Order: sequence, then C-alpha cells, then structure tokens
Amino acid sequence: MAIGLVPVALLVELDHYKIISDYCIGANGKVDSVKLYSEVPLQEIKTVTLDYQSKSSIKLTKVLNKFYWKQNFEYMDAKPGYEENIKGNNAAVVIGDRTFSLNGKFKFEYDLAEEWKKFTGLPFVFAAWVSTSEIKKEFIDEFNLALEFGVANTKKAIDESKNSHLSIQPSNHFNAEDYLSNKISYDLNSEKRKALDLFLEHIRKL
Repeated sequence: MAIGLVPVALLVELDHYKIISDYCIGANGKVDSVKLYSEVPLQEIKTVTLDYQSKSSIKLTKVLNKFYWKQNFEYMDAKPGYEENIKGNNAAVVIGDRTFSLNGKFKFEYDLAEEWKKFTGLPFVFAAWVSTSEIKKEFIDEFNLALEFGVANTKKAIDESKNSHLSIQPSNHFNAEDYLSNKISYDLNSEKRKALDLFLEHIRKL
C-alpha cells in the first residue's frame, strides 16, 4: 500500500490513481504563500522565473497565463537565490515560507489562488491524498478521522510548537494561526473537486 500527499499537477502523469481522502491542501481565494511578484504590471512582464519547489504552482501559472491573463511570458527555471533577481521586467513565482518575508516588498503581487478564483469562480486544490492501489474502506475511514482531528486541533498544534524546537512560526512576517486556519482550506468538497477536474483539463491543453 502506498499513499501520499501529491501535488495535483502530477496526477496527469499517473496511469491510475484514486483520491482517498475528504481532505486536501487548498485555498478559497487568497492563500498568501503562492505568488507572482513583479515590479511591473502583467502587461509589461517579459520573463517569469518559476519556483523549482512546486510543480502545481508552475502549472497554475502557465494555466492562468494561457487562459486568463493571456500574456506573452518567457519562462525560466529558477535556481537557489532567484528571489533576489525580481526586478525590471523579470517577475518570479515564489511559494512557501519564503513568501512571508517578500509580501509587501513589490509593487505588484499576484496571489495565484486568488487569480484562479477570479478566473473560474472556484477554490483551488494544491495537493490531495492519493493512492495508486486499492485501499480498504476501513483504512480510508480511519485516515479521514485522523485528518479531521488534525484540522480541528490546528491551534493546539501551533501553541505546542511554540514551546518546542520544531516551531512553525518562522518569522515576524507570518501569523501561523491565521495562515493555517484561514488561508489554507482543507475540506475536499464538491466545489474543490470540480476545480481540480477543471485544472487538470487545462493542464492537458497547455
């Protein structure tokens, strides 16, 4: 048995898979940790450096550009430290905790989950729990209960982390409770499943 929290952009590369959980990593509007940063508006961007840490964010950028923004970007692969080269007509996609120290530093910030919501009217799914083999219903039920418990106790986990060396409060620019409780949306409901299907459909058309 093999299961994993899989970036959804990878699903188009799998011959067979099953989403096994009612939970995911998603957002319903602004997520604040997946952004396109630029000194100039979309219409003036010439090159976009793509974050090497997230395939889903790379595909989301390309989907938004082809079907929504419709700009003539040249894409470049990122190398470590590329965040220092966001200047002029070069924009960059940055994800994760590196965004928290960048937010507010650039004249133009495009939150990709928010842009997707503007484009489709739907939330976005970044990652889902997936298996490439059959999983017993008993396991899936127990797994969902465990995830439900974790989501319901987010604040407790944050409070406990502050008293350990595994703190998830990485900087003064980041409010862990607000981010994990309000920006990330965990339930894989019908709207998110519809959004996921639409995203995969757009990926196949790139």
